[in-house]
Amino acid sequence: MVRGRQVNQAKQHRASLPQGVALLGATGSIGVSTLKVLALHPQRFRVIALSAYRQVERLQEQCLAFRPIFAVVPDAQTAQELRRGLANAGCDTEVLSGPEALGRVASDSRVATVVCGIVGAAGLQSAWAAVKAGKRVLFANKEPLVMSGHLLLAEAKRSGAQLLPLDSEHNAIFQCLPQGRVDLADAGVRRILLTCSGGPFRETSASHFPKVTPEEACAHPRWVMGRKISVDSATLMNKGLELIEACRLFGAAPDQVDIVIHPQSVIHSLVEYIDGSVLAQLGNPDMRTPIAHALGFPDRIEAGVARLELTLTGRLDFEPPDETRFPCLRLARDAAIAGGSAPTVLNAANEIAVEAFLQRSLSFAAIPEVISEVMDRLAVSPADTLDAILEEDTKARALAHQAVLARHLKGAKAC
Repeated sequence: MVRGRQVNQAKQHRASLPQGVALLGATGSIGVSTLKVLALHPQRFRVIALSAYRQVERLQEQCLAFRPIFAVVPDAQTAQELRRGLANAGCDTEVLSGPEALGRVASDSRVATVVCGIVGAAGLQSAWAAVKAGKRVLFANKEPLVMSGHLLLAEAKRSGAQLLPLDSEHNAIFQCLPQGRVDLADAGVRRILLTCSGGPFRETSASHFPKVTPEEACAHPRWVMGRKISVDSATLMNKGLELIEACRLFGAAPDQVDIVIHPQSVIHSLVEYIDGSVLAQLGNPDMRTPIAHALGFPDRIEAGVARLELTLTGRLDFEPPDETRFPCLRLARDAAIAGGSAPTVLNAANEIAVEAFLQRSLSFAAIPEVISEVMDRLAVSPADTLDAILEEDTKARALAHQAVLARHLKGAKAC
């Protein structure tokens, strides 16, 4: 009884102290879901900073609703536009601009928790700033961990930062592992199973892939996400990046991480132990659940998510992924095995290829071709500093642009 009273008192104390939150990437799907959770707990959390890239009107609405101290946008012109809008609405949020501003708010002393939701490698440096400042860092963007996870974990150990995953799959794994046990062998873990919905083309013939449109690729059957991550889900590259992320976060070898197609997206991932036990985390496909878990950890807080009714779900299906139709999955596993700069090169080439596809200058089927070509042309090198990682990222992007342009010119001549 004494112990129970102490635990309750500790929870009440945590809840009585508003936790300052910087939300980087506030206007994306993760950002919007995070704000929905934060709105349920106004006494527990205070929004200190919000950032956005293009959606200034939505950011202005969010600033008016949450009254953060800071709002961050990419450039001075956008900042001036936002300042004018906020001033006209009587909001005194300070507007900052540029990548340095992201680092500033991520390391601000009033911020306890940084939610990293900026898509792609663009979120790397602000994530680094948060980790170096010893913050509680919630990763929704997997790219910083894919590119420099080993360095981020080492820096977190030095600074005292706490890294928590927001990806539904990695958050599920985190929930299924013993707290405080970071060594998988010591914890008795045999393997990790990442579940995958299969995306919009799970049953589509590969013969259709050259004709796939961005609209088709972004029509995910289970999740509402941004365009880039939607395309990654369609190619299964998203799951490949998650494989690398799982290796980084949980110290797993690539052959300890298996991927299984689970179309219902109810089981978010599983952990298999050496005694034959398999623990799974289940829930409706709603990102507010992992967000609430990470925000409240180690406590459980309300997420606003509908209850999971298994009797209505009816069935849970599983099948192996087809790496012949979805070669991005194989390329990602190759990068995980190669290590060093390979994951950075994979990620950079993928970002350029996906951007080109969304701009209709590259076919869906050519996305893995571009990635494979860039990986073949760049030898794996040590990735032991952030500068070295950024240098490899730059090289890979330049080669990917060349590969995209070559295919675009070839297609134009054929017409």
